[in-house]
Amino acid sequence: MYGKDGAVLPAEEKTSILVQGTLISIVGESLVDVIATASDGDVGTTYPGGSPLNVAVGTARLGLPTKLVTQFAPDEHGQLIQDHLESSNVEVSNFGLERTSVAEASIGSGGSADYDFSIEWNLGTGKRQLCTEVRGSMHIHTGSIASAMMPGANSVLTAIAECRGGSTISYDPNCRPALCPDASQARRQAELFVQESDLVKASDEDLAWLYPDRTPEETMAAWLELGPAFIAMTRGDAGTVFLSRQGRVDVGGEKIALADTVGAGDSFMSGLLAGLAQLGALGAEARPVLNALTLDQAREVVSYANRAAGITCSRAGANPPNADDLGMLLGS
Repeated sequence: MYGKDGAVLPAEEKTSILVQGTLISIVGESLVDVIATASDGDVGTTYPGGSPLNVAVGTARLGLPTKLVTQFAPDEHGQLIQDHLESSNVEVSNFGLERTSVAEASIGSGGSADYDFSIEWNLGTGKRQLCTEVRGSMHIHTGSIASAMMPGANSVLTAIAECRGGSTISYDPNCRPALCPDASQARRQAELFVQESDLVKASDEDLAWLYPDRTPEETMAAWLELGPAFIAMTRGDAGTVFLSRQGRVDVGGEKIALADTVGAGDSFMSGLLAGLAQLGALGAEARPVLNALTLDQAREVVSYANRAAGITCSRAGANPPNADDLGMLLGS
């Protein structure tokens, strides 16, 4: 592990970055996925989900003190979410809903899925409370529905803009066209979040949907000009492209026995944040470190995040690794 000056920390200090205070606040939706197949008579199986929730579980399991600022109801589905978060030691700040958000998927005999969403993201009248909840965090992450669905998305944008002076910011658009089908509006919204972010992760599918008239690599370069230290683009089993002002790094995907890809991108995001924490590159005071990452450091931290995603893909469902599964950065 490295300190903020890039020097390797002595062994007795290696855990200090990972245990001080609330290191990371994740802002975004919690929901349940109800997945039914033709063979089970549409009864369905219910799982806790939502991209920000998955990232929060992933960072907490990797040893980063994590708070999830979210919304769910005190109902049966909400209790499932609460239990899931508590089991991974995620601190929860719940703005509440009358009914927990649900994504229902019916899987046909041919494997195709029909979705029905009942999702709300409004944060009530708590814009000021949201700023209070995340202020003082070393790092703030958001994305997905929380950054696209109104009216809550505007509150999130206000909060990260106000807290940017004291925290580094990350963003993952994790686009959901079924919920936010207007690509032009989603594109404008994404660019507002990119402008406020220090690091951005997106999939090649996200970038292709947002900008169909140019290549994902061209979009990475354009987003980099908006201000982030780097853009990381995941490409499934083809691996990840990292682009910063220092240059480009391509890291191949992990060779695994695939169970499914549920939560893979979120596990990548968790691994990326955990790796950057070990490099001493999170927090407002560490911006110079983040902006000056070498391409060797970039390759190391992206490989680490790829391993986290690979472990998740080798398991059924969104089940990210813990610190024992993943270990430390190879150079730490």
